[in-house]
Amino acid sequence: MKKLKIISALLVATLTFGIGTQVSGQDLSGKQIIEKVYNRATGEDQTSDLAMTLENKSGDQRVRKIKQFTKDLGDVEKRIMFFVSPADVKNTSFMSWSYDSDKSDDQWIYLPALKKTKRISSDSKSDYFMGSDFTYDDLGDRKLEDDTHKLLREETLDGKDCYVVESVSKDEDYMYSKIQVWVDKSNFIGIKKEFYDEDEDLLKILSIKDIKQASGVWIITNSEMKNVQKNHKTTISLNNVQINSGISAAKFSERMMMRGL
Repeated sequence: MKKLKIISALLVATLTFGIGTQVSGQDLSGKQIIEKVYNRATGEDQTSDLAMTLENKSGDQRVRKIKQFTKDLGDVEKRIMFFVSPADVKNTSFMSWSYDSDKSDDQWIYLPALKKTKRISSDSKSDYFMGSDFTYDDLGDRKLEDDTHKLLREETLDGKDCYVVESVSKDEDYMYSKIQVWVDKSNFIGIKKEFYDEDEDLLKILSIKDIKQASGVWIITNSEMKNVQKNHKTTISLNNVQINSGISAAKFSERMMMRGL
């Protein structure tokens, strides 16, 4: 599949990228660079434990524990997340299906207090997910052709030689006026991403803090999304990552969302 994960995303928030080869920026356009970022190895499936830490401008923190499962079925990648703690979000679940086509992502959230699964509409994609600094749109997969991509420059960031690419949505009503990403030349990992609001002011910065390799797949094990306008940030750390463990496709359904772990 051709996809770019924001979380670390997804976020989600977990972000995983395949290994590329170093080439000169003179040989690649902005679109080709982003396409290499999209075309990464992720394995057939993945299981991980997530800790999502929300921190406000006063430094107060809330930590949420999540169990996440993903599976690549070729024409669609499916992800399901179960909130384990604290008590106020326990048994909440989120599911996303991302398609290797022009079809928009399908997303659902299950709220145990209502005992009801809600489909996330296109009008709600700009809403923030569970009080974090990630929107529902951030948790989905951008399609390569949704944006125009321009190579702005090449520069060094944290000792890494990077391409800096600007992506602008072809949809004039998109929530971000532009997104800029710093792509490590050596492996085509996006190590920093800036999101600009509709007035072209800097809104959020996604920073990759740590990556590890498992079963030939790069796993971003620590990332931070900071809303610079609200001085609020969300940190996501991954542990107990398992690749290709044979997760059943039946796990990714509304019934399983309601059933839980």
